[in-house]
Amino acid sequence: MPLVQVHLAAGRTDDQKRALLEAVTEAVRTSIGVPVESVRVWINEMQPTEFMAGGVLLADRRAQAATNGGT
Repeated sequence: MPLVQVHLAAGRTDDQKRALLEAVTEAVRTSIGVPVESVRVWINEMQPTEFMAGGVLLADRRAQAATNGGT
């Protein structure tokens, strides 16, 4: 039974998350040839204040991008 855990910063819509889960499920099914019923995929969401990349909190990065007009 394949188990796939996705870590994702909060902020996506339910429709976006559903699309991601469906796409990952299909990718696992086709790439390793298992029945779709055996694939387990879940999302762990984290708040932008709980994730840092390159020494910058995602919340700060998003705030800076908003200040710069999204760039």
